[in-house]
Amino acid sequence: TKKLYQADGHAVKELLKVTSVLYGAMNTQGGECAQLPEEDSTKFKFDLGSKIADLKAARQLASEITSKGAVLYDLLGKEVELREARTESLGRPLEINEAEKVMKIAINSILEEVQKTKDMLNNVALDEANLEAKIEKRKLELERSQKRLQTLQSVRPAFMDEYEKIEEQLQRQYSTYLEKFRNLTYMEQLLDDHRRTEQEMFE
Repeated sequence: TKKLYQADGHAVKELLKVTSVLYGAMNTQGGECAQLPEEDSTKFKFDLGSKIADLKAARQLASEITSKGAVLYDLLGKEVELREARTESLGRPLEINEAEKVMKIAINSILEEVQKTKDMLNNVALDEANLEAKIEKRKLELERSQKRLQTLQSVRPAFMDEYEKIEEQLQRQYSTYLEKFRNLTYMEQLLDDHRRTEQEMFE
């Protein structure tokens, strides 16, 4: 497996042992399936379109296996040094004072982490209370704004009647303008045609 994790030319030899068995099994299964009737063979057709998600998952797993294999290979390479250090540590006599000192340091560090976690939890509680107060304030402002909007929508401005009358007059004026503009355009076209006819007769 070390050559397999190393993923160089030697890995092909190791993979060939597995692929040859699978290839032989596939050929055997293919020969048996060739003897089945056409109706039975349709049951074993493979639809790639429905397996795209599985292919993506397999590709991701393959990349993870490769990365984990590289890490494992590096760790196996350090095993010789680590074995010597481990043997030396196990062979050294245990001193009570030194072990007690290390345990006190570890306990103090854990207590500091616990205190930091408690402080963070207290800060979270304060932040939560502040956020709730802000949310409540925003809700009240929203309710006041909605009531004011409803009031403004229900009240009719004093100049609204005059505005509607002027808007009706403007609509009538615009209709008159469109009609005159169309008539003027038509008359200009007739004048151009008349001039063109006179020019042709003159020529």
